[in-house]
Amino acid sequence: MRYQICVSGAASGSTVTASHQLAYELGRAISLAGKTLTTGATVGLPHYAAMGAVSVEGKRGISIGFSPASSFREHVATYKLPTKEFDYINFTGMEYVGRDVHLVRSSDAIITVGGRMGSLHELSTALESRKVCGILLGSGGLADYAPTLLDNIEAPGAKEVIYDTDPNRLVTRVIETLDKKYADFVHDGTDSHVSAKRAGRG
Repeated sequence: MRYQICVSGAASGSTVTASHQLAYELGRAISLAGKTLTTGATVGLPHYAAMGAVSVEGKRGISIGFSPASSFREHVATYKLPTKEFDYINFTGMEYVGRDVHLVRSSDAIITVGGRMGSLHELSTALESRKVCGILLGSGGLADYAPTLLDNIEAPGAKEVIYDTDPNRLVTRVIETLDKKYADFVHDGTDSHVSAKRAGRG
C-alpha cells in the first residue's frame, strides 16, 4: 500500500543545523520505498525531508505538502514557504495549528526528527489519533526528550512508539508496523476494498 508517512520536525533552530541530513535521509527512504511523504510544506527539517524524497530518480514515492495558507499566493507571499519539492500542495487555509492536525490526521504514520513545540503538537495529535509513531533518536530537540516525556506523561499508544537512531532502519520499521496494522485490508487499486477475512483470504 502507498502509505502516507509524515516527517515532522523543526522549521528553524539548532536541530535544523544539526540534523538536516537525517531529515533528508528519512524523506529519501520513504520515497525509495514507494510511499508518500507528507510534510507541513514548510522550511527546515520537513523541507529537507521533501528534498530527500524528490531526489530519488525514476520510480519513487510522492511528496505532498500541507500548507497553512489558503492559496498558492498566500503560501509564497505571506508565509514565504517552498513549493518545488512537492508533487502536490494541499492549501488547508487552517494556519499552523489547524494545518498540523489536518496533516497528521491525513497520514498513516508520523516520524519525528528534531522538533520544537509545533512538532510536539503533531506528535500528541498522532498519539491521540492512534497513528503509528516513529522517533529518530539522536536528532536533538523533541526527538531526544520524547522518551522521558512519554515515560512520565500517560499517552495513548506511548508503549508502541518506535525509536531508532538510523533513519533508513526507522522507516523500514514504521512500514513493517503499518503492514501489520493493515494486514486484514485488501485494496486492488479500484474503488472496491474488502477485508481479507471477508474475501476468505485471512
